[in-house]
Amino acid sequence: MLFAAALTAGAVVAVATLFPGTALAAEAHELPGETMSLWWGLPFAGLLLSIATGPLLFHRVWEHHYGKITLFWAALVVVPLAVAFGMPSATEAVLHALLTEYMSFIILLFALFTISGGILVAGNIHGTPLVNAGLLLIGAILASVIGTTGASMILIRPILRANDNRPFNAHVVIFFIFLVSNIGGSLTPLGDPPLFVGFLRGVDFFWTATNLYQETLFVGGLVLAVFLAMDMILHRREAGAPKIKDPTPDTKVRIRGLPNVPLLAGVICAILLSATWKPGVTFSVQGVGLELQDLVRDAIILALAFLSLKVSRKSHRQANNFHWEPIAEVAKLFAGIFICIVPVVAILRAGLDGALAPLVSLVSSPTGEPNDLAYFWLTGALSSFLDNAPTYLVFFELAGGDPQHLMTTFASTLAAISAGAVFMGANTYIGNAPNFMVYAIARHRGVKMPGFFGYMAWSGAVLVPTFLIAGFLFLG
Repeated sequence: MLFAAALTAGAVVAVATLFPGTALAAEAHELPGETMSLWWGLPFAGLLLSIATGPLLFHRVWEHHYGKITLFWAALVVVPLAVAFGMPSATEAVLHALLTEYMSFIILLFALFTISGGILVAGNIHGTPLVNAGLLLIGAILASVIGTTGASMILIRPILRANDNRPFNAHVVIFFIFLVSNIGGSLTPLGDPPLFVGFLRGVDFFWTATNLYQETLFVGGLVLAVFLAMDMILHRREAGAPKIKDPTPDTKVRIRGLPNVPLLAGVICAILLSATWKPGVTFSVQGVGLELQDLVRDAIILALAFLSLKVSRKSHRQANNFHWEPIAEVAKLFAGIFICIVPVVAILRAGLDGALAPLVSLVSSPTGEPNDLAYFWLTGALSSFLDNAPTYLVFFELAGGDPQHLMTTFASTLAAISAGAVFMGANTYIGNAPNFMVYAIARHRGVKMPGFFGYMAWSGAVLVPTFLIAGFLFLG
């Protein structure tokens, strides 16, 4: 199966994204970040540039060979690591990334993608500005309950169908990524990977909602208001344009595939189980420690995904236009991304002793007190490109790493780190895994999505001013 091949080909890291034992490859094999120069970041920059320009400058080559291009950049990290630090260190780095990071990450995404793909929101409603705003609001609320990935996968297809007869519809998907794939997941540890990492590090389950609800309501409400105003303007412009035959006429909306709902609940329970059940049993594979609760969690999640394939009707998946290409694309690209960020994160972890010391020094005031606004922007800026979960963990550690201290004395600092990681994961397609999945699904459904830099123009125009205002109001 193509998807299995994609997993095998991409099995060289894609995630320090959800679990503490999976925290960071750089932490486990202790790369000497303080001795590493910025040249180690060149493959990462090259991969980002390829993702940004490939679909625009060499579309056909990119569509057929993006996996090979990603593998090339990953090799430019792995081979120099072996030369510079020895084959054992390089092997351990790759195995740690593969066994404790990538596999857990892709299993979770695979499960959410598969199970949600069996839930069909049948029928269709017309994508008017108010309807679209309502769907975005529902999705943002769901994101903190079933995660940004689950909410994105369930609602992206209905919102695409609702707007498939509109000449201007790419902006709907862009704001969907803003609100459902990112901002909406900021209220619980289940909502977004960095918050789950914090939860597993000792942050109370309800701390996030208690301390971030004001920022979330403000940022989410403002972005939703901007969308509504923009969609109303574009909707009026469409009134004078030639009519497009609706490929999915309006019909009564029904939810099909309900047996998949308890399977989603099962995924959530498996994650909570791994956070609360600590048997203290660890298996070693070539020096890489695998904790029993993580293995059990992944096995349960994978079993629930395959069970979904059994209990779901094929007609429901066909109506969802369900196929493996979006998750395969995410698997390959994020594998390369997380191989390439291993040395970058190692440099960051070196703090003031590393090559990125000028950036790290920005998070502290001259007196040594944490600068909350700097934490917000620096965590957010790096989360836009380095993936938000490992970046959250880096700054969590820089702020002291003691959850009790961070939840009380430095609560505003932890809130700044959390908000920066979750909110600003929306700044690029690669800031959060659901971003690229939504982009891939929309593009395969025929939506003319902007490229890497085109999307950043949207986020720069809408999100950055919003974050500037929020930072001034809540962290000033």
